[in-house]
Amino acid sequence: MKISSASDYVCLPQVKRSRNNIDWLSNRILGLTRDGNAIAYLSFRNNTTNIFIKDLEKQGSSIQRTNRTNVLDFSFSPDGKDLCFSEKRGDNNQIFRTDAEKGYVCRQITSGANDYSPVYSPDKKQLFFARSEANGATIWSYDLSNNFLSSFVPGMNPCPLKGQTALLVSRPTAMGRSEIWRINYDTGEEECIVSDPVRSFTSPIVSPDGKWILFVGSSQIKWDKGKYNNTDLFVSRMDGSEFTQLTYHAADDLSPIWSADGKHIYFISQRGDADGTANIWRMTFNY
Repeated sequence: MKISSASDYVCLPQVKRSRNNIDWLSNRILGLTRDGNAIAYLSFRNNTTNIFIKDLEKQGSSIQRTNRTNVLDFSFSPDGKDLCFSEKRGDNNQIFRTDAEKGYVCRQITSGANDYSPVYSPDKKQLFFARSEANGATIWSYDLSNNFLSSFVPGMNPCPLKGQTALLVSRPTAMGRSEIWRINYDTGEEECIVSDPVRSFTSPIVSPDGKWILFVGSSQIKWDKGKYNNTDLFVSRMDGSEFTQLTYHAADDLSPIWSADGKHIYFISQRGDADGTANIWRMTFNY
């Protein structure tokens, strides 16, 4: 079911294709408000990219939530009261915090680096994010009580696990693919959850009941005249079992999130539009 319209100007994460490969921007650019009745998304309007919020029931116009220049990605705090986001400013990407329900006042968290994919820990004590460095991307955290910054492990797209000192991350291999890993940042234990010899996987996000991992993966559409590299949605159990491809459409499916009850998945796709315009879509999760 299509949730948005062309007039919402929904941003589509950048996808780059070559003859034998596909790469995509794996940042999180969808989120649900605290009550689950509205969806937040990135929209490009008037030469700026900002967070807008759309009521899921009324299906009317959207409300602009930030007043910035070039927001890259965002996420809500677990209680829905705060927003954290990254913004491209010159040669750097910087992390900010703001109230999720009122005001445009933002507090800058990082500066002078390339930081993105911010996400709160389940207890709202830390803010995890990825930082691009000379040797690749690394997961960092910002302690909200003392403003202390810590560097953890290589990886992108941090997804903190509730009740654990652990994260799910996507991590590139030497062959240029990406895998889903579980990292215990307290004990140092690392475990590869999802991997494939030819496909890449990014953007892990755990279902509300803690039983499933939802993520984006590369796929390939073949026909008699050749093949086409694509992105689709996948799930697996927390240990990587019951690996399942959810979408098979020729359009790119990206930036998925769960509904509050775990019965639906929201994502961005150009499906259903002859001009390739991106929209927000919702699908039922029956597993």
